[in-house]
Amino acid sequence: MQIRAEALYPQQNESVLFFRNFANSPARCHTLVRIMSEQLKSTTPVVSDSVSKLNDRPFRVKLRGSVLVLVRLPNRRAVRAAFHQLSTSGGVIHLEKPLDEKLEVELIFHLREATIRGKAQMLFPMWATQGWMQPFRFVELSDANREALDAKLKSFVGEAPKGAAAGA
Repeated sequence: MQIRAEALYPQQNESVLFFRNFANSPARCHTLVRIMSEQLKSTTPVVSDSVSKLNDRPFRVKLRGSVLVLVRLPNRRAVRAAFHQLSTSGGVIHLEKPLDEKLEVELIFHLREATIRGKAQMLFPMWATQGWMQPFRFVELSDANREALDAKLKSFVGEAPKGAAAGA
């Protein structure tokens, strides 16, 4: 839709045709220019929420079944499984048969010389070629166990380059 400038701006004697959705001069669109210049002058870095969430997220270690875990069910029965991935907030375990979603279980496992026990909530399972991969999150993990888990996971990460260099 075309509009004459004199119809919108009677104080200015311009007879320029322009489209309503386009600004034809920076003076008439001062808010856009002002906002952009303020953003350029701003000294604070703009960090998106997704970037800040990545920094808050604990690191994960891919164990690929090298660490076994005993899963104690609420009825006191036990199921054996292996960790596929592990962090201080949760992980993924490889099971023969999936457990119910939102089921609270107790996980008992050894990392190096530390035995770690914690309560976890099972999440939605995913079918794998041999069994099931089921994510979980820790809902109750003592501070001592969390610190031990964090230290042992960091030792796994620190050892990876040394093992690669030794094999070369």
